[in-house]
Amino acid sequence: MSTNQPPQAAHMSVDGGGTPDARQLRAILITVSIALMAVIASVSGLNVAQTHMAVEWGASQTTVLWIINIYTLALAALLLPLGALGDRLGRKPMLITGLIIFGAASVVGGLAPSAGVMIGARAAAGISAAMIMPITLAVITSTFPEQERGKAIGVWTGVAGGGGILGMFLSALLVDVATWRWLFVLPVALVVVALAMTLKSVPNSRERSTHSFDTVGALVSALAVIGLIFVLQEGPERGWTGPVTLIGLAVGAIAAVAFVAWELHRRDASLLDVRLFRERGLASGSITLLVVFGVQAGIAVVLFPFFQAVLGWSGLLSTVAMMPMAVMMMMASGLAPKTAAKIGARSTITVGVALATLGLVLMALFVSVDGGYLSILAGMLAMGIGMGLSMTPSTEAITSSLPRAKQGVASALNDVTREFGTALGVAMLGALLANGYRSAINNKLDNIPAGAADTAREGIANAIEVAPTTGSHSQDLIHAAQQSFVDGWQQSMWIGAVVMGLLLLYVALRGPKNTTPFEAVEEAPEVGAAESVAAS
Repeated sequence: MSTNQPPQAAHMSVDGGGTPDARQLRAILITVSIALMAVIASVSGLNVAQTHMAVEWGASQTTVLWIINIYTLALAALLLPLGALGDRLGRKPMLITGLIIFGAASVVGGLAPSAGVMIGARAAAGISAAMIMPITLAVITSTFPEQERGKAIGVWTGVAGGGGILGMFLSALLVDVATWRWLFVLPVALVVVALAMTLKSVPNSRERSTHSFDTVGALVSALAVIGLIFVLQEGPERGWTGPVTLIGLAVGAIAAVAFVAWELHRRDASLLDVRLFRERGLASGSITLLVVFGVQAGIAVVLFPFFQAVLGWSGLLSTVAMMPMAVMMMMASGLAPKTAAKIGARSTITVGVALATLGLVLMALFVSVDGGYLSILAGMLAMGIGMGLSMTPSTEAITSSLPRAKQGVASALNDVTREFGTALGVAMLGALLANGYRSAINNKLDNIPAGAADTAREGIANAIEVAPTTGSHSQDLIHAAQQSFVDGWQQSMWIGAVVMGLLLLYVALRGPKNTTPFEAVEEAPEVGAAESVAAS
């Protein structure tokens, strides 16, 4: 397709000469998967240690949230600029630099004597993660031959989708058996292994462009992402109509509009050619990942309080309970390329979104306090399979829409979409759950003392904590809070199902074209020298 390879597309320069054999390709895939796992695990790992950090440093909840959020904010803001720099400076050097900084930041985080040092370490880790994450996918798309690329992307998306839950499980285990500072042992160990394997196995490739780097586009894109992600992170805490929230929204929205206008002005010399969003593959792939990752993140927000406050499980057991969905997601991501080869990418995404929608409906219909874990298990499994089937062809649709020389940008766009979806899902489904809980529990507090009732309205964890102070009403308050949480759950799940249903209609009508493997090869742009394959 013509938009896949613009007339003035940049050329690729590679080190060495030769095409990697099957053993080398396997080593490359393992390497980038380990590097990606280090980044993904660090996104969610510290969530299980919030109380421990607050107690040790006497930190406020706002400070603790900044320790968690600064990583995501830095990562999302710099994905596009650093992905583009990786294309120009060389993907292997960028990956090595990112791994070294990430490892050092993780060591500092593990030894941090104060919350201020931890925030600095997490910011550095987020910046270096933005160097690592897009390069891992760009290495796959620029190295693997056409017939093997889909399978490799399936592995990558499986790690990206399920890696967060696996990371939370290992983090919860480390907190239970040791101390929260041991959470940083996992990413450091993964970085050391990934760095050693990168030096040995990963080929280098880079773009040779006749255009100067789009510095203005890079700065404006970072400003837009910072503003919009900040709103999604801080809105629930500061209020959606608070001055700081509205300022962040204004900055993000104005910068986003300015970015689009500037990129249209730069055209072929742009950081991201926004004209390509007219392509069905790029548009539908991005929208699918935005919604799917949003729903996945929102589900996690709902599930953990259900396991801990309603079922009374520990953090570790709650994380274990999430594993079936993660396993299904990773398995389905691996099977998606074969499915897409048989029935087409659009059909595969449509089936995946339909299954994910079914999963939300099943959870909304059958969740109950008495039914416990089994009342939601079928929905979790359907969600996991559906998300896995939809993520891999959506990712491939995005990366195949940009020329080979721009795979760092393509991969970064894929990652930015995921980060936006995650932040949006947490903010929106979390808010729906909280509002649904408050509405439901208001009618169940008539006999509860006023002070305890006000505390109970803040959330189910607060209700359970204050229940012992209500004397004979203790069990009534706990039961009311649990039932109200389930009512809020159902409301948020039904809204999620409606959103997924709209996505299903969109993908069925406007998803990427169904092509057989032969047709896909025929339509792919000429790679020639752009096929950046070489063992370093």
